[in-house]
Order: sequence, then C-alpha cells, then structure tokens
Amino acid sequence: MKIGIVSDSHGDTNALDQMLAHPAAQDVEGWFFAGDIAMDAEYLAMITQLPVAKVAGNNDWPYTTLKDAIVTEAGGHRILLTHGHLYGVQFSTEMLVQVAEAQQADIAIYGHTHVADIQPGGVMVLNPGSIARPRDASKGSFMVADLLPDCEPVVKIIRI
Repeated sequence: MKIGIVSDSHGDTNALDQMLAHPAAQDVEGWFFAGDIAMDAEYLAMITQLPVAKVAGNNDWPYTTLKDAIVTEAGGHRILLTHGHLYGVQFSTEMLVQVAEAQQADIAIYGHTHVADIQPGGVMVLNPGSIARPRDASKGSFMVADLLPDCEPVVKIIRI
C-alpha cells in the first residue's frame, strides 16, 4: 500500500495542488495529514476522493473537533498520527516514540517543526516537513511511503 504524508499546509491549497500534481503522488491510496490547518485535510479528501487520516495542529485550536492524536492501521502497520506540538517534538522525538510504543505502533507521523525527517528504529518516526512553509529548504515537502506487512517501510521525501 502506498500512502502520502503531508503536514503544515497552513491554508495554502495551491501547495496541496502542486503536491497532488507531482508524479510521486499519482498512485497514493490514502493520505495522512499531520495538522495545521484542518480544513486543508478536508480539501485534500475532496480533491482526491481518497481516505485522509487527520489530526489537529496547534493552529487549529479551538476551531476543530479533530483529535490531537489517532492510531490507525495501513498496509500491515500500526501508525500513530499527531501534529506533535503536545509531545515536545521541537526538542526531541523521545516522548513521541514512547507514546507510539505504548500504543503498539511501529510508525509515528508528526509535523509542527516544518523540517522533513526520517528516523528509523523500533518505531520509525516520520515528519514530512511543511508543504507550504518549509524551514529546512526553499521548497515544500511531503512524503510517500510503501507499506507492506512484516517489511520495513520504504519512505521518500519529495520536494515540490
């Protein structure tokens, strides 16, 4: 199963359109939206007609009823999805990993820092960076991940 991972669009649907036009996004079977701005996840679902797992970010409060974190399954993997601001990810992903382990998740997806990152390990930690306001490059980023049961995910950072 191929999933797309995106975060921190901050209302920039043009950036989401550019992402969706990228060849790497063409055969995605579902999206994970790690917050900021919740309405953008609705836009993504409407445009793609694909399932979109979504959580609230720090800029969504108090305007959404979305949860701060969810655990779901895809491609034989258990995934913790959160924006990350409540787990101190701007300093370390240690607390995020502990929460993922407690939830028996083998993948943790977060946003908030606007910096793309892949951390392999017992819990693979993924941050797609920001599609609209990157802090680690001049171009926005998203991720695609190929998920197969009992296999290490194959994850790529894509710049638009």
